[in-house]
Amino acid sequence: MNVRHRHRVLQRMKRRVWFYRIGSVSLFTLGCIMLLGGAGFRVNLTPSEPIGIWRIVEPDRPIVGGDLVFICPPDTDAMREARARGYLRFGLCAGRVAPMIKTVVATSGQAIEIADDVRIDGRPLPHSRVASVDGQGREMVQYNGGVVPPGAVFLHSEFPGSFDSRYFGPLPIDGVLGLAQEVWTYAP
Repeated sequence: MNVRHRHRVLQRMKRRVWFYRIGSVSLFTLGCIMLLGGAGFRVNLTPSEPIGIWRIVEPDRPIVGGDLVFICPPDTDAMREARARGYLRFGLCAGRVAPMIKTVVATSGQAIEIADDVRIDGRPLPHSRVASVDGQGREMVQYNGGVVPPGAVFLHSEFPGSFDSRYFGPLPIDGVLGLAQEVWTYAP
């Protein structure tokens, strides 16, 4: 066998070894992601809450004000528009969006007033300024306010650019997947 042929054979073998290594690592990583996803772990890449790994924990009690929850938004025109604008990520909820991590700030029967900020039962909600346009200058439609209906929750995030109930109103509580628990996060 001449030197040139042997060199080509060795090069092909090296490429195959690297291909198998990369393929094995990729399959292992995909398997870990699927396993962790099945155990309730999720990755948050949005600035509404700290970036990192979170876990969905099944609550052992009813959802109340102050709870940080994972919730699937309903498949509505407003949510489809939000997905098209990039406010919602791709995921496994209805409408192919990812669950949101938000804090429950009002529950059934509480009165919501919205002007420049949000008031719940007459009390101002901190960090709740309502934006008239998004980061790209597009008009934001705000929720008109009203009483949170039975079986619904009003959601909020302190992040100024958050897409939350200030804009889409209360969501059905049956969309709550569970409580949001930080596992490994970074708040820039």
